[in-house]
Amino acid sequence: MRAVFLIPGDGVDQLQALPAVAATAEALGFAIQVACPPEQAPIWKLLPAVEKVIPFAYGDASLADWTNLLGCVRDPDFQVAVNLAPSRQMDLMLSMSHIPTRIASAGFSATETVAATTAGWPAQALAGHLRPIGVELQAGAFRLPLAPSALAEATAALPAGDGPMLLLAPGGGPNDWPDARWQDLPERIRASLPGLRSTVVAPAAAGQAGRRAAEVAASDVVLSSDPLTTELALLCGTPVVALGRSPASLPERAGVRGIGAADDLPSLGVDAVLQALGLA
Repeated sequence: MRAVFLIPGDGVDQLQALPAVAATAEALGFAIQVACPPEQAPIWKLLPAVEKVIPFAYGDASLADWTNLLGCVRDPDFQVAVNLAPSRQMDLMLSMSHIPTRIASAGFSATETVAATTAGWPAQALAGHLRPIGVELQAGAFRLPLAPSALAEATAALPAGDGPMLLLAPGGGPNDWPDARWQDLPERIRASLPGLRSTVVAPAAAGQAGRRAAEVAASDVVLSSDPLTTELALLCGTPVVALGRSPASLPERAGVRGIGAADDLPSLGVDAVLQALGLA
């Protein structure tokens, strides 16, 4: 038995779908295939339940791309399609497949139409897409399965010492928190916590998701304005302060905070970040 998830979007969109894909595999015992943009395919190496990634350029697909996708999803073992990219072209393609259960928020090919949810943490918002197949999604309980060897390698690469480890992940760009404040913050913390260890990492790309996940999991707390790193922290269960993220867009659990407006992080002071970290 197999299910196919049709997931457009960037790396954050892919990461936010991981708990739903994992829940489907675990609850139903299905092997999973994922159709995602080619550049995002490395992210799905994080989830062993995914047996195959189908590269598909949603916004710029050629006739050959559609033909290839149809050939892939006509496998008679597919029982479920979860379509997160409803469109007329996708409906035409799915209507020619043999998949008996096709779930989407809209479209004539859907056998189950679900309400699209935009409120809350997007990972949990996919719960409605799984209810028609009897799967209850608890995205906040999901944790990325990381190999002990990857964690050991990441730990060895971080600054040595016994103090708490703070991972700093700037997103970059003109509206990011200023470089001087990223540099000033650890020094401010060390004034009261001399053993603090810290390191600054560059924005993560899909191909680095596995390594970044291990770095996040090996840290005690993450301060991030990099969207991919923030999402990885949420999936690893590492405490995180997400700069530029509304609290309403994050899971409600201890150790998760969102502060600052995404388009105005330069106005966010160090004291406000220290308070969010519980250090002021």
